[in-house]
Amino acid sequence: MNGLGRIVRGVLTVLGFALLEASNAHGSPAAGAPPPSVLFIVADDLGYGDLRCYGNPHVDTPVIDRLAREGVRLTDYYTPSPLCAPARAGLLTGRYNHRTGAIDVSSNRGIDRIALSEKTFGDYFRHAGYATALIGKWHSGLYCDDYLPHHRGFDQFYGFANGAQDYWKWNLMRNGRNETADGRYLSDALNDETIAFIERNRSRPFAIFLAQHAPHSPFQAPAALVEKYQRRAQGQYNDTVATIYAMIEAMDTGLGRVLSTLEKLGLRDRTIVVFTSDNGAQFGPSGEGKNESTARYHGPFRGNKDTVWEEGIRVPGIVAWPGTIPAGQVVATPVHGCDWLPTLYARTGAAAPAGAKPLDGRDVFSVLRGDPESALAHRVLPFQKNRYTPVALSDAAIRRGAWKLFWPGIPETIKKDGPRDNWCFQRGIVKPHWEMPLDPHLPDYGPVRAAPPQLYNLLDDPGEQHDVAATHPDIVQELAKLYRNWFEEVAAEWRISNQQIRDHDVRYWSGRPIPNARELLGDFWIKNLKGAKPAEAELLKAIPGYWSYDHNRRR
Repeated sequence: MNGLGRIVRGVLTVLGFALLEASNAHGSPAAGAPPPSVLFIVADDLGYGDLRCYGNPHVDTPVIDRLAREGVRLTDYYTPSPLCAPARAGLLTGRYNHRTGAIDVSSNRGIDRIALSEKTFGDYFRHAGYATALIGKWHSGLYCDDYLPHHRGFDQFYGFANGAQDYWKWNLMRNGRNETADGRYLSDALNDETIAFIERNRSRPFAIFLAQHAPHSPFQAPAALVEKYQRRAQGQYNDTVATIYAMIEAMDTGLGRVLSTLEKLGLRDRTIVVFTSDNGAQFGPSGEGKNESTARYHGPFRGNKDTVWEEGIRVPGIVAWPGTIPAGQVVATPVHGCDWLPTLYARTGAAAPAGAKPLDGRDVFSVLRGDPESALAHRVLPFQKNRYTPVALSDAAIRRGAWKLFWPGIPETIKKDGPRDNWCFQRGIVKPHWEMPLDPHLPDYGPVRAAPPQLYNLLDDPGEQHDVAATHPDIVQELAKLYRNWFEEVAAEWRISNQQIRDHDVRYWSGRPIPNARELLGDFWIKNLKGAKPAEAELLKAIPGYWSYDHNRRR
């Protein structure tokens, strides 16, 4: 770590813990008063333009729109990453996702895992005496029980560990016990469980991380809602988008039941409610034959899920706490996904749990209350995401104030090895959770050539259409230096976390029976490997995995 990196790290350390221990800050509990409960709601692949209150003229989201009117709607809220697992790592830990080990979605290689040395949202709030639950999608470490939520600080896990799940034929877990579909739509099952948890814990503070699956694929919704949006389409969008809008409305309706439960129990004014998304919308071909696009209204922004263009990382952010956060606010100060944990936890008045690491997020409660914070408005927000092994200048960006410096993805570093990785993801959509060793191989890209950076003024050009790097070389140089210092620091921590994850896997499987790879693959490889011969022996050669390695030597 260079000198500047050490100085920045020291400042972050002091800020992170000072903020958590400041029990007399605005919104902290008064002497003798119980701390507020927290309901943190994360949608899945919900883009900036997927809500009526963010400008979408087609979808109906009255519950979330009302939540925005009751509190603050953030126009410049950034998720930690444009992809699911790394984004969730930042939300759950308050730390840049690289530090935690979670940089990509390929669970079979362990690069979605949050290292066991990290403290999560559940660890923090349990330490403060809260009842804690993670309900819905996890995708922060699977195929090894040690990484599941009920071993990561959450009293209750009701949901799924995989990156996706069937909405009607779901397989969920309840603290390690599998439960199969009972006829309910998945969003309803998750909201029902949230209501039950609130009712059981009405007399004590609770912290719920409600990770909704909608509107992530597979695109499935109640028929009546799909028909509603098909009738409304009138050539403005296709049937796939009609289904996506139906999924969003179904989620919105269910959240209305959750919020009504808080009101009925007299808990609404004592509960901070956050609604956001893990990353931007997925735009591209979809459906049988891949003949329908998921492209739809996305405001002024450019990009897609999986890129650090604005559409990939700028998502809805809504916070309501009646009586404490003033209603009807629209705030343009940039807020980062790593800010949620320090902001929410500071309201408990409790100290950080033992072993907690320095937080990258800031307590932004003053911003949520409408107080100007010039330091927050001009702080540095860095982003980077490519496949498998972090590469500094591939799909990378840094924002400070109005300025955003952007490097496009380097082609060879952003491709996913579908045959090797997708079979287990697809199996997990329709099969109960299972354990297996990691496929330890991660590519070493070696020297790769990055494209020149592009500079955008987001106030004048939120759609990132006009590169002004040539006319502002001083800003390019300054932001590039800040970005490189950041990446050097977090990439070094990623290597440590990744080694911890690999070492744990070797220990975990030492002496344990390893599952039969042929039985696991079944027919799930067929979609991903074109032209492969179906002979099992050849298949295992064609699709490498944990079975290709001596599990005692996978370091």
